[in-house]
Parts: sequence; structure tokens; C-alpha cells
Amino acid sequence: MDKKVIKKQYISDMCFVCGTQNRMGLKAVFYELEDQQLVAVFDPPDEYQSYPQRLHGGISAAILDETLGRAILMDEPDTWAVTAELTLRYKKPVPLGQPLRVLGRILKNSPRLFVASGELLLPNGEIAVTAEGKYVKLAIEKIADIDPAVAKDFMKSAGLDRDTIDI
Repeated sequence: MDKKVIKKQYISDMCFVCGTQNRMGLKAVFYELEDQQLVAVFDPPDEYQSYPQRLHGGISAAILDETLGRAILMDEPDTWAVTAELTLRYKKPVPLGQPLRVLGRILKNSPRLFVASGELLLPNGEIAVTAEGKYVKLAIEKIADIDPAVAKDFMKSAGLDRDTIDI
């Protein structure tokens, strides 16, 4: 089912999940959708294998954590947060070498924290992994050793490269 893309989220150079210059990273791309969901698109190579031709569960956790944590940016684009809790349910093996999609959405939002849920989808649309996480909102200078005045400088506009995405 095609969903309308509203915005492509920013990226950073060295983030393990979205970093375009991180040679070991996932290089995931994040799109905000018209239905208030965030979708991540990535194509895991063989280096992220656990069992033969299967994505390592820790990589599934990383992409779900990033997607859930970024979901707040749809409503609060200047909000920074850290993971307080993350619960995953592994339902099916995840293949390597095929484009995968991860969905995320906000369930609850308060001034100090938010709760989000999401799913890692197989190429056929079946749910492989589900996640729910709790995230604490913090000022960027409490998360990283960075001047808040230049915090946005390390994030790069990704530019919109598609109008719809198949979920």
C-alpha cells in the first residue's frame, strides 16, 4: 500500500543508523508519512549477519530504537531524547540483502518523555520484529558534548527524493 511522504528527515555523517559517511553504518533513510508514522528504509549487507543469511537481532534493535526515537521529530522537530526502555519481540527471521522497512509512531507524549511503538517489516509486509520504547527528552548538551548553538550543524538536510513509499 502506497503512503504519501510528507518529509524526509535529516541525517548526520557518523550516526551508526543514518550516517552517510559511517562506513560500518546502516545508512537508513527516514520518511515522515501522511498518517503520522515514520518509516525507515535500509538494505542490510552480509556484514550484519548472525546466522547464515539472517540479520543479527542487535541490528534489528538498533534500527527500531532509532526509528522510535525519531518519531517525536514529526511533532517536535527540535526535541532531543535518549532511550530509557526498549522492549522487542522477535517473531520471524529477517533476511539480509533485501530492502527492509521499519515503521514507528508516538503512543504517548508528555513534556518530559514519550512512548513509541514500531515494527520491522519483511519484504512481503509481514511483521518480523515489534518494539515499544520509552524516551526521555533532554537538552542536546546533556546528551552529547556539543554546544547547543551549533547542534543542528552536525545534522544535514536529506532532501525529499520520493512522493510515496510502499508499506
